[in-house]
Amino acid sequence: MVTSLSHRCSTALRDSISIPGSTTVFNHLPPPLFLRVQSPTGGSAGGGGIQFSKLRCSAAGSETGFFTKLGRLIKEKAKKDVEKIFSGGFSKTRDNLAVIDELLLYWNLSDTDRVLDELEEALLVSDFGPKITIKIVESLRDDIYAGKLKSGNEIKDALKNSVLDLLTKKGAKTELRLGFRKPAVIMIVGVNGGGKTTSLGKLAHRLKGEGASVLMAAGDTFRAAASDQLEIWAERTGCEIVSAEKEKAKASSVLSQAVKKGKEQGVDIVLCDTSGRLHTNYSLMEELIACKKAVAKVVPGAPNEILLVLDGTTGLNMLPQAREFNEVVGITGFILTKLDGSARGGCVVSVVDELGIPVKFVGVGEGVEDLQPFDAEAFVNAIFP
Repeated sequence: MVTSLSHRCSTALRDSISIPGSTTVFNHLPPPLFLRVQSPTGGSAGGGGIQFSKLRCSAAGSETGFFTKLGRLIKEKAKKDVEKIFSGGFSKTRDNLAVIDELLLYWNLSDTDRVLDELEEALLVSDFGPKITIKIVESLRDDIYAGKLKSGNEIKDALKNSVLDLLTKKGAKTELRLGFRKPAVIMIVGVNGGGKTTSLGKLAHRLKGEGASVLMAAGDTFRAAASDQLEIWAERTGCEIVSAEKEKAKASSVLSQAVKKGKEQGVDIVLCDTSGRLHTNYSLMEELIACKKAVAKVVPGAPNEILLVLDGTTGLNMLPQAREFNEVVGITGFILTKLDGSARGGCVVSVVDELGIPVKFVGVGEGVEDLQPFDAEAFVNAIFP
């Protein structure tokens, strides 16, 4: 029998493991506009039916026409769509974790160590990460032997609450922060093949669906087909687009022109695509800094959001990417894509716990509606059967 990870660690070592948070703070000029991005949530993490909560828009200062226009930014999904997205979208991860129910069905106190060892393995396979897994399992072990958890159902509820607590404490600010000047600017960044352009198009669809005017900026000047791909999304969503007027144009120049045009035309939001780049390529990462400075010259405080697109099928391998991008440009939120094809849904918890940056959207399908606002409670209820 293979000894579990937590058993191989001494108690002293386990107690010394720290869960680092992010030290990067992305500042906005006050008073910012907070647009709460919510999909329907369930009751307690222990279960309960899905309920709908109203979206609300609030500003720290007096409201303007811009605020009012964006009052209902993200459309609420019908109940059947939410069940499809959050339940169907995470089915592979849920299948991995289904063993937990079997383990806890006939649980008894004398069997605790074996059950927790196997539960630990299930969490690791789903890419919860060793730090989080050890923390959760040892907390359950302590509560069981202290007599606080006396049944399999109580253990499962405690497990779900532990995961929910990690997500809500370190990644609570899932609302888009769009400042108080037109246009609000959102930059989409990430490595090659993560789904940046597709995510930008789907986000534009959601924003347009609520009546916001959107301008796209084709800042991916390296990939030959990138501009064409974004033009297709612009046509599909009814958005205007600003592209490079000549070959080998600087991305910062394209984004600057787009934001200027958005400002002149009174556009609500400018969505900026950027070239995919390896986080280890210093010169390309430096280009992102130039892009960020370029838009800030046009609209003080911009970009309002810098969203990093991460491929969910890479699991914990996304963490080095997230660290590097955050250090260079100050990431304000994550978009996790391709989670419908991944059995590594635990990486959602890992990336939030590691960096303290919220997941703002998840992509769990090919459809235009399948980029969904992240909801911690709905996520926890979806991955644990």
